[in-house]
Amino acid sequence: MSFNNKVVVVTGSSSGIGAATAVAFAKEGASVTIVGRNETKLSAVAAQCAADGNEPLVLKADVSKDEDCKRIIQSTIEKFGKIDVLVNNAGIAKFGSLTDGTLMKTYDEVMNTNLRAAVVLTSLATPHLIATKGNIVNISAIGGTFAPKPPFLTYCVTKAALNHFTKGAALELAPSGVRVNVISPGPVRTDIIENAGFPTNWDAFAAQTALGRVSEPEEIAELVMFLASDKAKAITGSNYVTDNGMMLKR
Repeated sequence: MSFNNKVVVVTGSSSGIGAATAVAFAKEGASVTIVGRNETKLSAVAAQCAADGNEPLVLKADVSKDEDCKRIIQSTIEKFGKIDVLVNNAGIAKFGSLTDGTLMKTYDEVMNTNLRAAVVLTSLATPHLIATKGNIVNISAIGGTFAPKPPFLTYCVTKAALNHFTKGAALELAPSGVRVNVISPGPVRTDIIENAGFPTNWDAFAAQTALGRVSEPEEIAELVMFLASDKAKAITGSNYVTDNGMMLKR
C-alpha cells in the first residue's frame, strides 16, 4: 500500500494511535507532518519515521488553539506544497460529573481538543484536499455510539459529535472528490489510562470484549491507511468499528 508522493498530516502523533499512524505512513513513502504537545515524544516518533521512511515535519502544537491549527496547515503547505490526507487523531479524556458539579471544569478542554480542533483543521485543510482529491480520517471511539457512563459524559459526547460531523463533511465534500471517514476503536493499548488517571488496567478492559483482548495502536494505523488509500475509493461517510467485540457485550 504505497503512499509515495503523498502528504499526510497526523494530529496527536506523539504517542499511541497517532504515533503508530505517522510511522506507518512514513514507511509507505509518505511525507508526514507530526503534531503533538510533548517535544520529547515527538522527537522519538520523528526518529522512527526517518529511520523507516521520510523525515517528517515536526510541529509542537496544541490543536485546541485556532492559531496552532492554522500553523499546522500553513507549515505543511510551506514544507511539502500540498495535503493529501488529514488524520484528526488528537484527543483527551477528562473526568466530569453532573451530580458532583464537576462537568463544566473539563467540558471546554475536552470539547476544544476532541471536536472543535477536528472541525477547524478540516475547514482549513478543505481547499488543499479538494486540490489533491484527498481524504480525511477521523479517530472517534465506540463511546460515541453507546450510552455514556459517568464520568466520561463529555468525552463520549465529543465522539458522537465527531461521528455526525464526519457524515456531514463527507456529504458536502463528495462532489469535490474528497472522502471523509471515521474509525471508532474500542480499548487500545495507549497511554490514555495514565493520562486520564483512570483507575483500571488493560486486563479489565480485555475482559469486557468478546475476543478477550485489547488492540495495539498499529492495528488502528493499518485501518487508517486502508481508508486513506485508493483501495477505499468507494468508501465515504462510514464509521469503522474496531473494538474486539466490546459493543457486542454491551
